[in-house]
Amino acid sequence: MGISNILALFSGVALFLYGMTLMGDSLKKVAGNSLEVILYKLSSNPIKGILLGAGVTAVIQSSSATSVMVVGFVNSKMMKVKQAIGIIMGAIIGTSITGWIVSLSSIEGSSGILELLSTDSLTAIVAIIGIYLRMFCKHTKQKHIGDIMLGFAVLMFGMKNMSSSVSDLRNSQIFIDLLTNFSNPIVGIVAGALFTAVIQSASAAVGILQVLSVTGAITFEIAFPMLMGIAVGASLPVLLSALGASSDGKRLAFSYLLVDVLGAIILGTIYYLLDAIIGFSFVSMPLSTVGIALLNTVYRIIMVLILAPWISFIEKLCKFIIRDDDEEDELYEEDRLEERFIAHPALAIEQCRITINNMAVLTRDNICNACALLDSYTDKKFTKVCKKEDIIDRYADKLGTYIVRVTRKELDKVQNAEVSKYLHTIEDFERIGDHGMNIAEAIQELNQNKNSFTDEARKDISVLMLAVEDMLTLTVEAFTNNDLQLAYSIEPFEALVDELCDKLKLCHIERLKKGTCTIEAGTTFNDLITDLERIGDHCNNVFVSMLEQEMDDYDVHTLRNTFSATQTEEYNKLLDAYKVKYDVNRFSDTIEFE
Repeated sequence: MGISNILALFSGVALFLYGMTLMGDSLKKVAGNSLEVILYKLSSNPIKGILLGAGVTAVIQSSSATSVMVVGFVNSKMMKVKQAIGIIMGAIIGTSITGWIVSLSSIEGSSGILELLSTDSLTAIVAIIGIYLRMFCKHTKQKHIGDIMLGFAVLMFGMKNMSSSVSDLRNSQIFIDLLTNFSNPIVGIVAGALFTAVIQSASAAVGILQVLSVTGAITFEIAFPMLMGIAVGASLPVLLSALGASSDGKRLAFSYLLVDVLGAIILGTIYYLLDAIIGFSFVSMPLSTVGIALLNTVYRIIMVLILAPWISFIEKLCKFIIRDDDEEDELYEEDRLEERFIAHPALAIEQCRITINNMAVLTRDNICNACALLDSYTDKKFTKVCKKEDIIDRYADKLGTYIVRVTRKELDKVQNAEVSKYLHTIEDFERIGDHGMNIAEAIQELNQNKNSFTDEARKDISVLMLAVEDMLTLTVEAFTNNDLQLAYSIEPFEALVDELCDKLKLCHIERLKKGTCTIEAGTTFNDLITDLERIGDHCNNVFVSMLEQEMDDYDVHTLRNTFSATQTEEYNKLLDAYKVKYDVNRFSDTIEFE
């Protein structure tokens, strides 16, 4: 085997790996980014988990990618370890599909129809169709289908390069003697594991083994331990991905290795004992590419069938080996934003939705707590508001950075609209939280300076606080449920808040003229009105962001004019109802807050 053959072998490996990656990524894009969300939502029991894990892995052509994604689920407490182990087992089966694709390279033909079905003809036809779709079609999905075909063609071309480069090895006694060493179970498993750990792809390792089968030197007794080792070596990328994970994340990553090791021990022991007793006649039989693909799939299926009933035991064993970290920080809701999900936009956006909904609810609760200080101020309650405001700020910082990173991925039209809405509303909820902090600090200053509002001023500001709290509650409910019909009630509510603020300012001026209100208390009163009015403005901004997504239009002024023109009757009806409900004169002198 000369230098040219070695270069051809390595170039073939490079093309094979690139083609497999391109085909897998494009298959995933055509299938839709909802695959990851389906995996998360529907894997409620081990059987479903195994089936879904196998299906998703067959599409994205990588058990490591599926497993790393599931480690992210467990790390962010979205999924239990026991539930995720089923998906890991499914991924172990699903990754064997690549071997069947590779086995297409063994198709040969001499003339007529058979010639068209040969590897060279099939690769050429697929490549021509793929480049046409990639270069001349305008729709993104068609381009991705073109990428699938081009990936397949590159993979096949790489296979041909590798096959031709190793074809002379069939006559090499040194090569045959080397492979004979792999018939030793221990040597074969270690060699397969190390080789797979280096190239970090079980599918590629199996593919290269299939390439070597063209020499006729790959027999069952050589292939079987190699395939067991390849399965074990595929766990390395998953183990590396869990280095910074929680204890449960590390346990799940370790379960991948544990399943493959237990599978190799159990099936290897059964096979070699039976072979020693019976003496199988097929052990020295050369395997074709199809034979290796079949052996790989059957081995993985039998391994999962044997170990699936023992998922609970595997979970306990992982917990025994990897103990809880006593210093592990408490999980906050924003920790749902796993780094591992960035590569899967649909999943990342779903976690953003859940996280921003939590942020919205926390913001509403903190505004209520801040307003409640007016009637029952204590330093303990003020500190509680401050702590929640810190959490809201942390939400905003992490969400903003995370969503920007998601936007760098390829998103469809709906996903682009979603992330745009989230980027707009994060800032609004964060600013609402800031105004809540301003309210708390104003009331703290009022108490520390031993100032107080007149009964009339207290009644006025209490009504305004009640209206703003109700408006914010309405906004949060509409946003978290994505209820646009309910959101239509926000704009007339905001108009009512503006009217109340104007009215309260005029009343305040009258009290100053009469001398019934001090300058110091009056300044705090005006500050409270300003912050409450700003909260109303940001609530209305949330409504506009929801309207933008629904109408696929980002011209805010046009949207608001359209709404005003089409909703005039309903708008006025709601505004009149709000005026009656929040009429200052119908409330008693004090309003209690929960």
